[in-house]
Amino acid sequence: MIFGFVLVYLIFMVGISLYLSRKKVKSSDDFAVAGRSLPMIVLIGTLLATWCGGGGVTGTAGLIYSNGPIFGILAFSGAPLGMILLYFIAGAVRKSTTYTIPELFELRYGSAARALATICIVLAFIGTTASQFKAAGNIVSITTGMSFEIATILCAIFMVLLALIGGMVSVAYTDALSAFLIVGGFLAGIICVSGEFGGFGSLLSNLPEGKNSLLGTLTLTQAAGYVLPTLFLVLGDQNMIQRFSSAKDSKTARKSNVGLVAAEVVVCALIIGLVTCAIFAFPTNDAPDTILFQLSVQFLPPVIGGIVMAACMSFVVTTGDSYLLSTASNLTYDIWGLYIKKDADDKQKLNVLRISIVIIAVLAFVLGFYFPDILSVQMYAYTMYGATITPALICALFYKKATKAGGIAGIVTGAVMTILWDVILKSPGGVKSAIVSVPLAFIAIFVVSALTQNGAKVPVEAVYAHSDEKE
Repeated sequence: MIFGFVLVYLIFMVGISLYLSRKKVKSSDDFAVAGRSLPMIVLIGTLLATWCGGGGVTGTAGLIYSNGPIFGILAFSGAPLGMILLYFIAGAVRKSTTYTIPELFELRYGSAARALATICIVLAFIGTTASQFKAAGNIVSITTGMSFEIATILCAIFMVLLALIGGMVSVAYTDALSAFLIVGGFLAGIICVSGEFGGFGSLLSNLPEGKNSLLGTLTLTQAAGYVLPTLFLVLGDQNMIQRFSSAKDSKTARKSNVGLVAAEVVVCALIIGLVTCAIFAFPTNDAPDTILFQLSVQFLPPVIGGIVMAACMSFVVTTGDSYLLSTASNLTYDIWGLYIKKDADDKQKLNVLRISIVIIAVLAFVLGFYFPDILSVQMYAYTMYGATITPALICALFYKKATKAGGIAGIVTGAVMTILWDVILKSPGGVKSAIVSVPLAFIAIFVVSALTQNGAKVPVEAVYAHSDEKE
């Protein structure tokens, strides 16, 4: 019965996507950035659903289950803080009218920076997509008894088909609808479970040892290693940037960001609340990554459990589709369109976007089974992106003295340190690489730019000089 709710949600999403595809997708611009015409309410919904993905209800939920709800506030703080800072970036990004972050980098740092940024983004986003495939596979496996591998394959195929149907248009509108399901489903689950233990206040006052403090079982440095990757991913996330680029104008982009912060706080609070209920429903558990799914299937009444699982699936599907589309944009505009087919017409771009979605999905599926758990692949992806792209992006938009050499140095430093720390050194002391790689990336940009001030330098205004839109 519970899987029936999930299945109804998936069928409904396909129907909406088919309808919107026929109505609104006429060009590659429509497919990639929804014709830059999204209204504010839809933009807020798609921003929220895009950010609140499978990682939030699997890897991060498991982290909160192991360390408690007070730590959960700290764990989720990176996202709203980054979104507040993103307010000052949203308008500038919307004015740039580029499709991808590497395009924007080329305007400021040159073609070499664009190529490097493309490689780093693809590596990071394949990882993020992989975490969504695994999360969706867990949902189907737990609700049907199907093997995890088969369930993951089926979910990956479904996400690919959904992304292929209508691109950003279908993704954005189905995201907005999913946002409402997320809020309603989780709120119902919290009310139901907390009532079994004397109310939510009683839960908070009786938290077990190790789950009743700010840091839980972690050190301050270890905890920061989970917060910083999220913060820096939000600030430079191409997925979020593309949605701001899909707005009608810069004013709409900024207003949507304000609404996003409020919505993000609400959703994070609901996830923390539901995980807190799971701490009491399951005092011990060997699979914290799937704790919310277990709660839905084993503890909640079938109807409410089905709604919660459908809400969890909406987290996963919307984010998975978004990252498939975003990474496909990189392959199409930053590799194929730049080096292989510079004179491509609109129909050819649209076809390559769709082919790229399939390629990314296959790579993500393979990568997903390289990492032992969802949290591992989630942190790898967040840090790779946050260390290589965000420092260079912020400096591209706001640091007038940044040079081409400085931008490239920041990208390379972030990538090398992330791979060295997490892959080769295996995160020594349990400390994630963001603690080291992000600051060093900024330092590299500032130092190398200072040493190359007489070299090639493009003014900040050049990033969006080709746009005639006024503030």
